[in-house]
Amino acid sequence: MQKSVKVVGIGGSSRPGSTVERALRLVLGEAARLGAEVSLVGGAELELPLFDPRTAAGRRPAARRLLAEVAAADGVVLASPAYHGTVSGLLKNALDHLEQLRDDVRPYMSGRAVGCVAVGQGWQGAVTTLGALRDAAHALRGWNTPLGVAVSTAAARFTEAGECDDRHIRDQLTTMAAQVVDFARAQHALRAQDVHAQDARTQDPHAQNGHAQNGHAQDGLPADHALGDRLPGRPAAVAPVR
Repeated sequence: MQKSVKVVGIGGSSRPGSTVERALRLVLGEAARLGAEVSLVGGAELELPLFDPRTAAGRRPAARRLLAEVAAADGVVLASPAYHGTVSGLLKNALDHLEQLRDDVRPYMSGRAVGCVAVGQGWQGAVTTLGALRDAAHALRGWNTPLGVAVSTAAARFTEAGECDDRHIRDQLTTMAAQVVDFARAQHALRAQDVHAQDARTQDPHAQNGHAQNGHAQDGLPADHALGDRLPGRPAAVAPVR
């Protein structure tokens, strides 16, 4: 039986039932249908204190849940309304709080697929916001899915039940959900393979020495690091100026 993976959705707006929240729920619903365990951090839960690296603001209950959800996740979906051509302050501040995961086993969003959804009243704002979301995910060491989704509310509407009346947009959202889940499962398999190999080397010191002598060991990287930390040219997060 295939092991379940965890996907967390982060986004929405302070307005309950917003279009961006409905789009995000559609993605999470498809991920759940594909067998993932899903959770949502959105709306009022994103009304966090402004991130300040000089304080312990991230230890407050709301920020603590955000950090715990991302740390435990195998995949992430980010969703934002287009505010003046870019990401909402609500979501940007939440992403800034992820700086507190810098010393985690998987720092920031390392080794996680990140699907991005941007919603605007027109295509221009939605597209520029989507680009900003993908840039932020990249800076946080996440792996953007091949497909990101821009939604114009002038072209697509969501019902209260969460259904999208535009088939093309709906198909894009469900395709992106599948990409997040597929990547997460691949990461699970790689980590399991690494753990098995590490256990084998621990039991056989001669194999461990031979592994290092053959030049396969990576200085400074634990053996169970995921694909995102093994490929060349991996993105690096930039810590805020203190």
